[in-house]
Amino acid sequence: MALIVHKYGGTSMGSTERIKNVAKRVAKWHDAGHQIVVVPSAMSGETNRLLGLAKEIMAQPDPRELDMIASTGEQVSSALLSMALHAVGKEAVSYAGWQVAIKTDSAHTKARIASIDDAKVRADLDAGKIVIITGFQGVDELGNITTLGRGGSDTSAVAVAAAMKAQECLIYTDVDGVYTTDPRVVSDARRLKTVTFEEMLEMASLGSKVLQIRSVEFAGNYRMPTRVLSSLTDPLIPLEEEMNSGTLISFEEDTHMEQATITGIAFNRDEAKITVFGVPDKPGIAYQILGPIADANIEVDMIIQNQSVDGKTDFTFTVPRGEYAKAMQVLEGSVKEHISTGSIIGDPKVSKVSVVGVGMRSHVGIASQMFRTLSEESINIQMISTSEIKISVLIDEKYMELAVRSLHKAFGLESTEGN
Repeated sequence: MALIVHKYGGTSMGSTERIKNVAKRVAKWHDAGHQIVVVPSAMSGETNRLLGLAKEIMAQPDPRELDMIASTGEQVSSALLSMALHAVGKEAVSYAGWQVAIKTDSAHTKARIASIDDAKVRADLDAGKIVIITGFQGVDELGNITTLGRGGSDTSAVAVAAAMKAQECLIYTDVDGVYTTDPRVVSDARRLKTVTFEEMLEMASLGSKVLQIRSVEFAGNYRMPTRVLSSLTDPLIPLEEEMNSGTLISFEEDTHMEQATITGIAFNRDEAKITVFGVPDKPGIAYQILGPIADANIEVDMIIQNQSVDGKTDFTFTVPRGEYAKAMQVLEGSVKEHISTGSIIGDPKVSKVSVVGVGMRSHVGIASQMFRTLSEESINIQMISTSEIKISVLIDEKYMELAVRSLHKAFGLESTEGN
């Protein structure tokens, strides 16, 4: 008998009919002798509805009160799932995160998990019950309800699985796994049977929306095997078939090292580029530019500083497109005069395209093949960033889909062989 954690997303919990299907699927696993903990999201659209109500009251609601209201969505779906399990003859009990307790820091709306007390859950499992724990939320040391940020139910599920040393964490979504790239952009994108934590972390950070990046970090840090699979299949499909479906996120040493050099093509449409011209080339200048950006809680991604000419240089970086106007305001308001810079220009219509794969460690020529492919399509590269297992380029957004399709073909990712 194994301990398995199931996580169901908002689409999977989107109606009472789908919740009944989740109950059938969970009951099937329990009937096979497994101990089951389920972490559900709120019903699809519910969190947005709740936050919308809050913003009808005031434009900038207090974060603590936002957490109070946002946390109710998961409580509803958890209780409904428990009822659905009772209806099919299963003993089940639902808990809010604070009842377990999932302890977090006090950063309301974006809290981080500090610890999980699993004693109550283990007692229920040993008594033969199915345990349901609200995703997305916890409690701080002062007893305040906190939430983990959008997508936080993935993180809750992986954290619970890690704390309880589960055999596997199954993330049920409305897609049937992780693909070489977005099938909506490349029709012959291929589902991966396995992907390493490193690759999944890079893909999540580079724009893949399948898993929240913090959940992948948790899984990698605690070496928790995590599988992404579909909840839209027949809930009563044979267990053996379901156990081997989807995409398993595992460890590099567990996979075949002769796999394809490149695992996938990730992209992010929502990038903006900012260049500060005529920056004095002196120690601390990068901090003087990016410090105020960080203080404004704006995330910076790619950074390039050009070679100095006559004591001046140009400094270019990217920010999320939604933060572009705010970043420009910070630079024009508190940075430009302070560092005596030249003009500041920006481009909110750029996209990032990345090739990812652990095979890059042992293969040369990946960068040249990537750059040649883009050149053949007359796509200009504006910025380049690399790590051990990824190469990212910044390009004009109108060429993004062409770049993704061209690179997907150039690296043979449509092949059915290998992974």
